[in-house]
Amino acid sequence: MKNLGSPCRVLVLNERDPGHPKTGGAEIHVAEIFRRLAERGYEVTLASSSFPGSKSVEDIDGMRAWRLGRLPFYYPRVAFTCWRETRRGNFDVVVECLNKVPFYSPVYSRAPVLALCHHLFGEVAFRQVPWPVAAVVYGAELLIPPLYRIQPFVSISESSKADLVRRGIAADRIRVSHCGIQRPTLLPDIDAPRPQRVVYVGRLEAYKHVDVMLRAMARLADRFPDVEILVIGKGAARESLEALAKELGIAERTRFTGFIDDEERDALLAGSRVSVCPSEKEGWGLTVIESNTLGTPVVATDADGLRDSVRDRETGFLVEMGDVETFAARIGALLEDDDLALRMSKAALAWSRTFDWEIAADEMARALEDARCRQ
Repeated sequence: MKNLGSPCRVLVLNERDPGHPKTGGAEIHVAEIFRRLAERGYEVTLASSSFPGSKSVEDIDGMRAWRLGRLPFYYPRVAFTCWRETRRGNFDVVVECLNKVPFYSPVYSRAPVLALCHHLFGEVAFRQVPWPVAAVVYGAELLIPPLYRIQPFVSISESSKADLVRRGIAADRIRVSHCGIQRPTLLPDIDAPRPQRVVYVGRLEAYKHVDVMLRAMARLADRFPDVEILVIGKGAARESLEALAKELGIAERTRFTGFIDDEERDALLAGSRVSVCPSEKEGWGLTVIESNTLGTPVVATDADGLRDSVRDRETGFLVEMGDVETFAARIGALLEDDDLALRMSKAALAWSRTFDWEIAADEMARALEDARCRQ
């Protein structure tokens, strides 16, 4: 599919652009979709925050990035910029990414607003950041239902849609559009036995609960003396997780890789028996599907986003949040049962093939055209 109507000028409000050093799954989602729309002729501008060494204006994959200052100056500046530019008629649609602090763009944007919801924090914020900051985030989210009462929404999962509905957003104003996936160049050998390796991929933050995986692996250490544990990613929790691995007596078999490129990550995933995602909440679970593309089943928390991306007992297992014993049991089952691991590996690969960035871009194009027609 190409353009639905004439291409429009889109201003995307998102705290981080693809060049930001703390870019995560939400930013990958935005970049993959909007660079495809830029290739189709859409004029895409990303209004994001600055970071050390960043340029104030930069072209990224056909998109224009405006970097409007470091936090906390960014949010006032992006609001003023949106107010000014939409009144000048320079944009047809504003896309506000709801994954950190709300921008409240419906209050000041002259152009129609489309809200793109990856996930909202709710009470999880109090376990992620100091309580004064968490209180601000929690309070800011309470204003979403009254201030976005007529805006259309795009949600990346059924769980995120359900969260919005619980908060008071009308279900008929929310369309669900799943993330796509970048196909790896590495083709996994599905039928080959996998080594005794368990891997985590993602940011190392408190709400990701990587400690649950480490505690589960400590319980399996005697049963699987040759198992290797990989923790792939970077983040504020790395030092405490390394200390925990030492305390649990599994430091020698645990490797923290830090940030690695996609090619190395894919090679490690393709050679892993199990991927683990013990996070408390996700918008979708992009790392789940990334693992699946390489035939690696996932043991994850039965939480928002993850219950959408993991098909329980088919492509992996869902476990109650923080249940170390059950995490250990499910990981152990995949480590010891070759037939189970092979069955789930094949199912995971088949499931991953149902996701496509071009389809996601088509769905976003429809949402943009519908939003523009509301003007």
